[in-house]
Amino acid sequence: MKHTYQITGMSCQSCVGKIKDELLRLPDITHVDISLENGTAEIEMTQHVSTETMQAAISKAGTYTITMQGHTAEHAMKHGRKNWLVTYKPLLLVIGFIVLISTITSVSNGTIDWKRWMNYFMAGFFLGFSFFKFLDLKGFATSYSTYDLIAAKWKGYGYIYPFIELLLGIAYITHWEPFITNSVTAVVMAVSSLGVINSLLKRRNIQCACLGTVFNLPMSNVTLIEDGVMFLMAVAMLFSI
Repeated sequence: MKHTYQITGMSCQSCVGKIKDELLRLPDITHVDISLENGTAEIEMTQHVSTETMQAAISKAGTYTITMQGHTAEHAMKHGRKNWLVTYKPLLLVIGFIVLISTITSVSNGTIDWKRWMNYFMAGFFLGFSFFKFLDLKGFATSYSTYDLIAAKWKGYGYIYPFIELLLGIAYITHWEPFITNSVTAVVMAVSSLGVINSLLKRRNIQCACLGTVFNLPMSNVTLIEDGVMFLMAVAMLFSI
């Protein structure tokens, strides 16, 4: 697919070259054609890349701003709706595997121990999702800072967050201090949900960092449901202690 963008801040061909180099570093972008005279860029990509992701990339080259042109934005949104299953396939597969493993390990005498199921699901969730974030820790921190309330004010939180998920995953799988583990989870998921809600209310077209930068997942209600379910599970397990 090809989209047209407006880029401001360019003053010479050197600017064009630096911006082009940074954009082509993004995995899903295959070709970039920039017009210095018109201040536009035609960008070809294998799947839609959010303007926030591209903005974070070109900011490394200088004080440039990239925005999506109106008709192109509308086209991208329609395209995204038509390919919902394709877009979220990685996330659905990861969650599907976690659900399967949690179910298998929670069956006892033909019935499912739901408390054990939630415990193993949360262990698998945090361990699996932290793994994808560690694949590109810097990229995750940059992407996460575009919508998380804490990471937006202190980017260092984006570097710490995957370690929090990893430790929570270990805590759940080892059954370490359930009250502390679930309390921390409830707080972390609540804060994360607030950041997602804020972005959705502002209708911001940004990348969801739940699976790091390995997959280009757009922010949507799916992200909110994901965080909300984890929050509710943590609260439910707190009441069951």
